[in-house]
Amino acid sequence: MDKALLSIHVLAGIIFVGGSAVAASLFPRYAPLATVGEAVDTERNPAVAKAFHRITGSYAVLALSVPVIGMILAAIQGRMGEIWITLAMVLTFAAGGLLAAFIHPIQREALDRPDDGTRLRRLSMLAGIYNLLWAVVVVLMIVRPGAH
Repeated sequence: MDKALLSIHVLAGIIFVGGSAVAASLFPRYAPLATVGEAVDTERNPAVAKAFHRITGSYAVLALSVPVIGMILAAIQGRMGEIWITLAMVLTFAAGGLLAAFIHPIQREALDRPDDGTRLRRLSMLAGIYNLLWAVVVVLMIVRPGAH
């Protein structure tokens, strides 16, 4: 049972968390900018940006399975009191909150009301923080500081 849950936990993390992280990171590259005069950036593609926005949101919802399965696994293994589990849960909550409260809504704003790129630069920074939080969670899962 442990190995099956761990396999599902890791696969869901790779597919769903990884998918939302990649989509959030790539969104600013394709999101539209406000046009100034006749200047048009032909590499920007609002349809691609909309697809990344949908992927960011839908994969994030599916990624909720990752901490749920992780907590079930930690409870079964009797590890809920270990510091690395607690830290991973806090960072997971922070990453999810960042995505739900800032990244996904700002993506919608960027699609609805393009600006000069200020919003997209902010989104790039937030996506970097989101990815960094997940990288730290992965390191915690490998190193397991304070594990018994």
